[in-house]
Order: sequence, then structure tokens, then C-alpha cells
Amino acid sequence: MEQRLRLVQGGHQPLRSDKRTSERRSLAVPGQIVWKDARGNTKLAAVVTRDVSENGVSVECLGGAAIPLYRLVYFQVDREARHNPELPAALRKPNVLSAIFRVGPDNRASGAPSEYALRLLVEPVRQAQVTTLSA
Repeated sequence: MEQRLRLVQGGHQPLRSDKRTSERRSLAVPGQIVWKDARGNTKLAAVVTRDVSENGVSVECLGGAAIPLYRLVYFQVDREARHNPELPAALRKPNVLSAIFRVGPDNRASGAPSEYALRLLVEPVRQAQVTTLSA
């Protein structure tokens, strides 16, 4: 039993931040999450971003119904805030197809989660490789 624990604890795991493909920045801008529930009814939740990156956004939910994990949603930043230079290009669009990939703890007052993390379903930006041809 003792050896097994040493094996599990002995490995050096890289920090989660080392795995990120893009930098996460703290940014608070208002927005909305729009989705359809299981019956096909359109739902809306007002949110404020906590931090953003090229591939995801963490939001604080201000109100609305609970959104299930892995639900496809449209995330949109308020029109007035879309011109913020700190926003990634994908979030400057009118809406971005996203997936709920993490649900935070429930708010005691509303019973719905107070935090969500969204994965933006956008084509990743790839660095162009420059090749030189010798003549």
C-alpha cells in the first residue's frame, strides 16, 4: 500500500498554466448567455466575465435558470463593451457558439450556479510558417 502511494505522489505534473495555448486575462465586461432548454424554449442569463482567453471565458452569472454542463450556448458581450481592446477577436463578434465545460457552486439565493466556464467553439488561430525556397 505504501509503495502505491509513493508512485502516485512521486510524479511531477506540469502546472495547468503550462498547458494553456493562450494567455488568460482578468476582464469584467457584461454579457449574456443564450441557449435552448430540453423543451426547445429559449433561455437567457445575464453574466459578467471574470477572465477571458482566445479559447474560453469564465463568467459570473447574475441571474437566470441553471445551465446544464456541456450544453451548447451562444455567448455575447454587450454591444457597448465589444470595442474593448482587451477582448479577444472572437468575443467582439455579435455571438459566439460555446459549450459549458465547468459549472461552479450554486448560489444560495437563486439555487442556480453562480459561475460558469465556457469553451469558445472557434477555429484556433495558427501561426503561419514561413518557408523559404532557394532558387
